[in-house]
Amino acid sequence: MQLKRELPPATLATEIATTLKIPGAAPTMPWPSEGSAELMIEGLGRIGGSGGETAEPIGSVAKVMTAYVILKNHPLDGDEEGPELTVTAADVADHDRRTLTGQSLVPVQVGEKLTERDALEALMLPSANNIAHQLAVWDGGTEAGFLEKMNAAADELGMTDSEYTDPSGFLPTTISTAPDQVKLARAALKFDVFAEIVELRDAQIPVAGKIRNYNDLLGVDGVFGIKTGSTDQAGGNLVFAARLKVGAKNLVIVGAVFNQPGANTPEQLVAVNKVVRKLLAAVEKTVKEYSVLPAKPVGTVQTAWGSSSTVTPKTALKVVGWPGLAVKVKTTTTKPGAQVSAGQQVGEVQASGVRVPLLADAATSEPSLWWKLTRRP
Repeated sequence: MQLKRELPPATLATEIATTLKIPGAAPTMPWPSEGSAELMIEGLGRIGGSGGETAEPIGSVAKVMTAYVILKNHPLDGDEEGPELTVTAADVADHDRRTLTGQSLVPVQVGEKLTERDALEALMLPSANNIAHQLAVWDGGTEAGFLEKMNAAADELGMTDSEYTDPSGFLPTTISTAPDQVKLARAALKFDVFAEIVELRDAQIPVAGKIRNYNDLLGVDGVFGIKTGSTDQAGGNLVFAARLKVGAKNLVIVGAVFNQPGANTPEQLVAVNKVVRKLLAAVEKTVKEYSVLPAKPVGTVQTAWGSSSTVTPKTALKVVGWPGLAVKVKTTTTKPGAQVSAGQQVGEVQASGVRVPLLADAATSEPSLWWKLTRRP
C-alpha cells in the first residue's frame, strides 16, 4: 500500500519583491531656473517638478477648467456639435469692453449661432476671453454661478492650490500651480472631444471664420496640446501633452511649465516653449526599456522527498521607465504537482503589463524506494 500511495505535492517558494526599482540614479531634468514645472507619464508616474511652492497667475491656461466644466455638464460624443449658443447684445458689449484692455477675442454679432463645439474651439485655439464669458453665462446662468462650478471641480480633482476668479484667466487673481494643472489636464484629456480640439491647428467658426491655434508647439516633439497662457502677471505658461513611443509602448507625457519671463506675449511664449522642448528631449533620452529582474534563479521547487530545482524567469523582466522609478511587481505561482520537469512553467512574474514565465531549471528526481516505504502520512 505504501508504494501505491499518491505522492504529495511539491512546494514552491520565490523571493521576488512586490516593488522593484529601475537601477541607476534618478534623472536630472533641465527644470526652468525660474517659474515652475511638472512632468508625469500616464501609466508610469510622476517624473518630477520644480518650483510651484506658491500658487501664481496662470493666464489663459484657466480656460482648460472652463472647457472641462462645460464638457462635464454638456458632454459631446464623436462629431456632435452640441447645443447652440446665441450671441446677444450683452455678449457684443462684453466683447467691445474687452478690446479696451487688449484681450484675446474673436468677433461676434448679435444673433450669431455658435454650437458648443464652435465655442470650445474659439475658447481653446485663439483663446477667446469673450467666449469664455459667454460659455460661463450659458452654463452657469451668471459668471459667478459658473465660477462656483469651476472651483467645485477643482476641489473634486484635488487641486488644493487653485482658485478661479474668472473663466478666462485674464484676472491675476485666478491662480494655480503646475502640479494642479497637470491633474486637470489629465482629467480633461479623458474627454475625446477635448483632446481632438486642442490638437487642431485651426478651425472654422461663424463670423470669425478661420481661427488659429496659438500653441506653436503642436506637432513638435510629439506635442498634441493643450493650452498656452500669458499675461504681464503670469508670464508665459503652457500645459501640454505629448506622445512618446518607446519600443512597442505608446506613452503620453503630461506636463506644465509656468511663469516664464518675457517683455510681451511672444517673448513669454518663446521662453516657455524653449523650456518645454528641453524637458521633452530629456524625457525621450531617459525613458527607455530597463531590466528590473534578471534571468537568474528567484526561487525553488522542492519535493516532499528533498529533491529540488531552482526557478528562473524565462527572460529578464524589462519595463519602460526611468532610473529610480519604483515598479509594482506581481508574482503568481501554479501548483507544480509532486514533481517538475526541466523547463516546466511553475508561475509568472509581471510588471507594467509585461509578463514573464517562471520555469523550473531542472527536473526533480524520482523518490527512492526506501523513502516510499518509510514515508509518514
